[in-house]
Amino acid sequence: MTRPVVAAHYCDLVWLAYFVLPGEGPRRVRLATARRIVDGAHGTRFGGDERRRAKVLRKAMRPPRRLRAGLGPWLRALPAGLPDAALTAALAPLAPDERAAYALLRIAGMPRYLVRDQLAGLGVRAPWPAIEAAEALPATPVRLPEPFDPAQLRPVRRRSPIPMAAAGLLTAALVGALVVTESGETLLGGGRAASAVDLRLATAAPGAWRHGAHSLDDWPARGDLAADRAFTTAALDAWGEAAPALRPRQGDRVQLLYAGRVAGAPVAVLRDGDRIARFGGAPASLRVTAAGAGADAPVALGGGRYLLAPWDASAARPGGRPVRVAGGVTAPVVPATPCRRGPLLDLKGTGGARTIGDLGGPRPAVLAYHSPDHRAPAGEPADSARPGVLPAAGRRLWDRLGCLMPQPGRPVVEAMAWDFWTGRLPHGGKGADWVCTRTTFAGGGTATQSSLLTGAGRLATGGCDDRRPVAGTWWRSPAGRWYYLAASGRGLEPAAGGQVRRPKVAKRLLVATAPDPRTRPRQAVLPTVRAR
Repeated sequence: MTRPVVAAHYCDLVWLAYFVLPGEGPRRVRLATARRIVDGAHGTRFGGDERRRAKVLRKAMRPPRRLRAGLGPWLRALPAGLPDAALTAALAPLAPDERAAYALLRIAGMPRYLVRDQLAGLGVRAPWPAIEAAEALPATPVRLPEPFDPAQLRPVRRRSPIPMAAAGLLTAALVGALVVTESGETLLGGGRAASAVDLRLATAAPGAWRHGAHSLDDWPARGDLAADRAFTTAALDAWGEAAPALRPRQGDRVQLLYAGRVAGAPVAVLRDGDRIARFGGAPASLRVTAAGAGADAPVALGGGRYLLAPWDASAARPGGRPVRVAGGVTAPVVPATPCRRGPLLDLKGTGGARTIGDLGGPRPAVLAYHSPDHRAPAGEPADSARPGVLPAAGRRLWDRLGCLMPQPGRPVVEAMAWDFWTGRLPHGGKGADWVCTRTTFAGGGTATQSSLLTGAGRLATGGCDDRRPVAGTWWRSPAGRWYYLAASGRGLEPAAGGQVRRPKVAKRLLVATAPDPRTRPRQAVLPTVRAR
């Protein structure tokens, strides 16, 4: 007998949560936790829509500890059968995003491109490696027992939270009354004032940036509310009252960068070292982010408006269309890409001409580009890509990378992309680009990544040397056969050893056959490079 649609959706979500949850502990506890997660996502209505699936997966990937408290009702409602212990054990060593990829591929039966979209929507920064790790597990048939009697499918009943909520509200009211009595202030006035924690506002002299080296310390306070002491003090108070981990830590002076109206709403931007606080008029509106202390990157004010460095004289959209700037603030502008990441503005001033791009962080990054014809001279340092306005080819590449590259986990101040090989892939493949990117992070440190771009897709192919780029990967042709591909920058020739057969190099592209062309080899191959 076919399960009712409602029951099928419910059971499928339970199994997704079960296989994505961490593998420690008894399977009965894991299954009870999975059903509790699904009950929380469903409430009293069943369904299989994407929003509920995303909610279930997000909580199962990183389950709060409180889910295991009070599991009795769910443990008493478990079915007699449990999933195969061997499969549960095989999934245990995987990372949460890899378990999610396995569940979506093998349990839900979703195609790879939809799994990639689902993982990206869950905040996974590198979906394809997670998918490849899931696919590396043996494709054994997954036999699931019927978890629940469809006639009794409803969320497990729990003790009503109303008494506990009422008790919590009463406690909060009593504590609030004590706060008012002790402080002599109202709750609407906030708690401890900035003066109580020795915070003071500092502003740079209006012309300080004209003398000496440019730095963020030299940015003057701008905006039509910069002289409004009540508003700027409220912003300072809000930061002083924030959670201890968010409060200013560089000293007793906080720099005011901007105080004004953005799209009619008051906004203040304060700075403490490499952190920036954005205040919107109420204590709950305060947002503190690690944004770096780079002097040349604009500061996002919200609504697509940016506060520019005082030495930037003009701004234009990539390609030349001017952007209006008033008081150092741009008119609304967003990257011209579907994902709203990528090249943002061409800036010109005494600090030089450069293209900055929104890569998803709190401040845009300065973008640089090398074409396929670039050849790094011997001894050239890694930061040889001098900032400048991107050419048309560089803009097109960064438009693609902005949407294809995972969002960096740390604020980025500079990003370089070297399109070191471009051509057509063999055996019926289409045109492709092999790119080496280097990101420089606020506070120091860099990271490199190579990517094979094919149409609208990206295949992560490991790290790269941004002075002598070479990268390789296993690749499946349109006919379904596996090959090893490797490419290198101009003046270099790729090579590869190990589990490859009949390697041939033409126009800096190495093509080799897999031992069994019908199966993707599991062994990684490390590409090498030599001068031509």
